[in-house]
Amino acid sequence: MMITNFLLSVLVNFVPIILAIVLHEMAHGYAARWCGDDTAKKFGRLSLNPLRHIDLFGSLVFPLILLLAKTGFVFGWAKPVPVDFGKLRRPKRDLLIVASAGIAANLLLALTAALLLRLSVYIPHELTHGIASLFLMNMIIFNIVLAVFNALPIPPLDGSKILFGWSDNPKVQRFLEADRQGTLFIIAAAFVLPMLLRYAGYDFNPFGAYMIKTSKFLISLFL
Repeated sequence: MMITNFLLSVLVNFVPIILAIVLHEMAHGYAARWCGDDTAKKFGRLSLNPLRHIDLFGSLVFPLILLLAKTGFVFGWAKPVPVDFGKLRRPKRDLLIVASAGIAANLLLALTAALLLRLSVYIPHELTHGIASLFLMNMIIFNIVLAVFNALPIPPLDGSKILFGWSDNPKVQRFLEADRQGTLFIIAAAFVLPMLLRYAGYDFNPFGAYMIKTSKFLISLFL
């Protein structure tokens, strides 16, 4: 019974977030391939194997930090799919397509799960219905949270490329390439700053407010 419960927990809680992350990255790779760049295919990133996409910090450590810190939301990211922008047929247009593909894939997955959730009421077996409903609910939640997170205009997130990828300004290009600084900023905004302010007696967490309120709004639309 314990093994069964553990497997069911993995199925309904971890499989949806793995699917959300893996299919997000695969969408980038397939969009780049459609636009003329097959780098992701050469590196084996057009694969459903999660081991090819998992980032030690973004997929495991950071979500665990958020969980332990009781931030009210948990999310993560995978290793970015390699894209050679020099191979894109129409670089400025195709950059927008490639950058938007991951977010679009997550929203499409959330919509598909929402439609299947409506159909799940016809599942006759109560236990099967409950498992299917919880799985689909998590698919909706995790995909929307991942889309909302990636929409932020902070490198290396997709939102930065969607908003500024068209620019040839050297300062903008340096900003888009500041992946490490952007990651540190996200960690500080999502975890360090709210924690320090909590210890000082202030409840101020704009990053968390954006993630929770925006995600809840979109989830309410999908449901």
